[in-house]
Formats: sequence, C-alpha cells, structure tokens
Amino acid sequence: MAVARVGTLIVGASQAGIQIATSLRELGDEEPILLVGSEPRSPYQRPPLSKAYLAGKATAESLELRSPQWYAEKRIDLRLETPIMSVNLDETSGGAGVATTRAGEKIGFARLALTVGGRARRLRLPGAGLDGVCYLRHLRNADELRRHLAVATHVVVIGGGFIGLEAAAVATGAGKDVTVVDVADRLLGRAVAPVVSEFYLRAHQRRGTRVLLRTTVAAIEADADGKRVAGIRLADGRLLPASLVLVGIGLEPRTELAQQLGLEIDDGIVVDSHARTSNPAVVAAGDCTTLPHPLTGKGRIRIESVQNAIAQAQAAAASLLGRPPRSGAVPWFWSDQADLKLQIAGLSHGYDHVVVRGAPSSERFSVLYYASGRLIAVDAINAPRDYMVVRKALARGGTIPAGRAADVSVPLNELVTAAPGSRAGR
Repeated sequence: MAVARVGTLIVGASQAGIQIATSLRELGDEEPILLVGSEPRSPYQRPPLSKAYLAGKATAESLELRSPQWYAEKRIDLRLETPIMSVNLDETSGGAGVATTRAGEKIGFARLALTVGGRARRLRLPGAGLDGVCYLRHLRNADELRRHLAVATHVVVIGGGFIGLEAAAVATGAGKDVTVVDVADRLLGRAVAPVVSEFYLRAHQRRGTRVLLRTTVAAIEADADGKRVAGIRLADGRLLPASLVLVGIGLEPRTELAQQLGLEIDDGIVVDSHARTSNPAVVAAGDCTTLPHPLTGKGRIRIESVQNAIAQAQAAAASLLGRPPRSGAVPWFWSDQADLKLQIAGLSHGYDHVVVRGAPSSERFSVLYYASGRLIAVDAINAPRDYMVVRKALARGGTIPAGRAADVSVPLNELVTAAPGSRAGR
C-alpha cells in the first residue's frame, strides 16, 4: 500500500489539535498539515456540553471551532472517523515516521503532535452497563444524556466534581429530582478550598439538589426487564430511585500511542514547558499531558482546561518549527452551575492560607489563595472584577497583601503591589 506523506501529522481533532494547526500557519509553516480525529464531527467546544448544550441553549453547529471554509483556506486537511492505531518513528530522521489508521492506511509524516485528550473514567460496578447510565465527554454522550434527561424523573449524579455539578444544576433547573452522590467529604475537593466546597454544597441544596457526601455506591439496580437503570444501591443498603444516572468521576488521559512510542508517562504524557515529550522530536498538548507548573516550573501537574490546551498547543507549534515558545500564561478556568459563575485564575495547589473577600451568603464573593504570603490564585463566584484583577496581577508577577484583601470597601485593583523580585505594581 502506498504511503501518503504530510509535513505535520496531528493525532487528535481536539481544541489543542486545531490550535497547533492554527499556530503552525500563523508562524509561517507552509508544509501540508493533516489533522485526524476519531469522532464524526469537526473539532468542537467541549465545556458547553455539561452547561448550555445540555440545557438546550446551544446547538451542535454553534459549538464548532472552525467552519469547513476555514480548513480549506488554511490548507489544513481534516479527516474525521480516522482512528490512528499505531505510530512508528524513523530513528534515523528525527521526528519523522509512519502512522497506520484503523482502515490500514499508511500516513508518512515529518513531524508528529499528539493531542489525543482523554476518556471518561468508567464505573466498575454491577449494573454499570445498564441503559440510562451515562457519561459526558463527547457530543454523542451529551446527545444521549439529553434524550434520557427529557423523560427522566429521578436523576442520580455520581461524582461531585465540575462535570457532575454542572449537569446536576441543569437537571434540577429542568424540574427533575436530583441527587449528587460522592465518596469524598466535600464537593470539588481536589480543586477548591473548603470554604468554596461548603458554599457550593449549600447553594445546590438551596436550589433543590440533594447531596450525599461520604457515600459509596455499591451497585446500579435494573428495572423488572433487567435492561434499564431503576435505582442506585448504596453501600449502607439504601436504594435511591433513578431513571437516569450520570457518572462524572474524572478523566483518564489517552496514552496508548505514547506508550507505543516509548514516551514517558506519569498520569499523562510527560511534556516540558515547550510541550516536548521525552522524545523532543514529538510534541503533545491538552488533556492527555502532564506538564511542569505553568508559573513556577516545579513539579508536574495535569490541567484539564481550554486555556491550557491552547497555551500548550502554541508552544508545541513553536517547538515543531524550532522557534522559541511564548512566555507562560496564567491558567484560568470557569464553571457555570445554575446562576453561579465560578472563574478561577492561577493554580491553588500548595496553598497554605486563604482570604475570603465578600460574603458567601450573598452568592457574590471571591477566595484568594496564598502560599508563603504570595498570591497564587483566586476563585471568584459571580465576582468577575476580582477575577480579572487577580489574573492580571498574576500575569505581571504581582501580589495582593493578604491582610488587606478581605476589605471590600477598597477596590481590589488598588491593592495590587509588586511581589519581591518582580516589576509588577499598581
């Protein structure tokens, strides 16, 4: 079989994948670019799947990242429903090699980028395969969830993370009886401080969602026909009625191709700040990667966000062309849960002190995170000005004195000062 050849092969038609293609063209690359994906739709936004799309406020077309005309104008070959099953590198020619599709097609490439994302972590319990047990990662998952939600009466969400709580808010807003079950002792425990966890617990309860923490699911019960979900059996013996179950227990990065290539894996494909893998000729970006802390460069972290996918992809494109990458950007993230908009800037990992600015009972406040007296992140709930002030301060290397941050009578931007060793200021 003849081998088709391209300049850059991007495996994964994701946010990161399309950004690498975009950045290559912006940097002047004229070589053929092939972007391949396993889904039947062109690259689309995933965050709205658990928010606006699930609520029926967005269409599949509105989620598309680029139009068909854009791919043609940029001379980017997009191939859908084309899973790559294996990749082999030519050890004598840097990052060049040959990929093989599920259909057996051979694709030669001079440069390789992996933007393969992740898969929803599956529930491994009796009854997990019943009809009505749903996950939410792809558009087809969201379509299935919407169909079930339209006729469901009792909804159980397993997992108190962002995806689960966003979907729970949509279901409660649609008038469903909703219960969130989590084995942890607080909501969003890996992402936010206890004060924010407590706020979201009370806020969801006020809106009618039942929340069961420190609760283990033992099995999923079937209806009389043995095909559809009818309830959730808890470890303590209780049975929760359920005509729909959404499982939101995290993401598993796709690392199969990286393992084939012998790349370093550590809860994702390990990359450096330039998005280079342990084989510097191969780059990777997005949810599939583990990277150094974007601001400190220390340790390793996996960041599941649009901002990180874009920033990594820009660095990856620069690395493929031997160009210096852009300076690191401040990580940011958002979550819409009913009428509560959470905006996060920075990374709170390793914090040792928090300052609450405003009253959580007002549902408009922010939490500033500090490590050794230095501002490192903010969680802003319905407080966009606080979010923007902190995001800009972090980008300039600035800080906000913790002793004054809680004083809402003083605009937060007036409290920004230069951190030791930085040029930031008011």
